Amino acid sequence: MIKITSDSTCDLSPELIARYDVGILPLNIVLDDKSYQDGRDISPDEIYAWSDEHNTTPKTSACSVEQAASFFKQYLDQGDDVVSFSISESMSSSISSMMLGAKSLKAEGRVTVIDSANLSTGVGHLVIEAAIMAKEGKSAQEIAQRIEELKPRVRASFVVDTLTYLHRGGRCSGVAALVGGVLKLHPQINVANGKMAPDKKFRGKMNRVILNYAKELEPNLLKAKPDRVFITHSGCDQAILDEVKAYLESLHHFEEILITRAGGVISSHCGPGTLGVLYIDGE
Repeated sequence: MIKITSDSTCDLSPELIARYDVGILPLNIVLDDKSYQDGRDISPDEIYAWSDEHNTTPKTSACSVEQAASFFKQYLDQGDDVVSFSISESMSSSISSMMLGAKSLKAEGRVTVIDSANLSTGVGHLVIEAAIMAKEGKSAQEIAQRIEELKPRVRASFVVDTLTYLHRGGRCSGVAALVGGVLKLHPQINVANGKMAPDKKFRGKMNRVILNYAKELEPNLLKAKPDRVFITHSGCDQAILDEVKAYLESLHHFEEILITRAGGVISSHCGPGTLGVLYIDGE
């Protein structure tokens, strides 16, 4: 059997994790000198409260080699081989910890580690595709080969409500954060080749911004792989989520529209109110 696993940045909901039988390896969130496991010991809302109180952004870190080894060992001991996904290598050393963890077990031949070259449900898309193939009886080699074909087709972007968290984390200059706040500018961030890059800026109230962002994706959404599309957010009003979902439903293109909440690592860097529509380009 092939067990599909991922680090916690894939941002799959508990329901999807259960549906596709995915193992999750938590990354770490460090507040002051205390470390918490993403998705287990602390919630994004608790992270926001701490960040606002201390006027800084939490530190995040990959799992240790020992944590990765222990994580893989539980599946290897029950006779499974493992295909494991990491957040983009350019964003974290998660993949390095996974590979060294497998090596420490002398299990390189049984653990296949894949750099997703993405984040959040950009990773989640690939994890689900791999889980479906594993259920169909595909080998680890077949799964890895297909995933490499899909990776360049994953489209991950999101719109940020506030520049404060990006600024606190050193990803946005103080002037840009100040101007963005005054002018109510909301940048769109795209993920390409494993890295984040700013795109256009939207102006106005966030509910209209998010819907305009989604509508501007329409030509590409209509050509997307129709199996599923993700609406992933870091804490948005339900009315906004409902509006974006209704818009995607109106396209009559996707078999499944999945809403997920970003986990602690992603939320630590983007702050509340961020929303993305993530999909895979069609063949």
